[in-house]
Amino acid sequence: MKITTQGNGIRIGTRLESKISDKMAKFDRFFGDEGSLNVRIRPEGNRMVVEITMKLDGKIYRAEACDEDILTAVDRTVDKLESQIRRQKTRFIRKKKEYPGIMTFLAEDGGADFDFDEEPDDKITRRKQFALRPMTSEDAILQLEMLGHDFFVYMDSDVNSVCVVYKRNDGGYGLLEPEY
Repeated sequence: MKITTQGNGIRIGTRLESKISDKMAKFDRFFGDEGSLNVRIRPEGNRMVVEITMKLDGKIYRAEACDEDILTAVDRTVDKLESQIRRQKTRFIRKKKEYPGIMTFLAEDGGADFDFDEEPDDKITRRKQFALRPMTSEDAILQLEMLGHDFFVYMDSDVNSVCVVYKRNDGGYGLLEPEY
């Protein structure tokens, strides 16, 4: 598995990169050379934020954690990523021929948390249709706040395209503008 380590606002030395690669080795053991891991570290005040993005067979898994110590933050992020994999356990069991390594991991795990006996076949539990009204991104943010939602889909009158505004964890807002 290819591991890329990036530091945003921090220099990552070879010693730290080696320790991070050692911690990521468990994923390499299960998935081999198929996927890639991107580890991004950035300081946020006196804490370090570690974000790991795993790309495997067209799927993307992402986890983030922060701590004062970089290696502790890496451990917490790896635990979150493993938790995501465990949540997908029934899907992996159904496709065990495609994921033989993950089956070994789940067997060694001892049947930890997130065992789901039955996964519903229909993932969509509610369908909603609505009219897209042309508006600016500022109007969309106002609408988002008035509705109390985490995101809002609208027709942007400036770019004449369907866009999405969303509330970020840091309290700000994000804007998704698709390219056609």
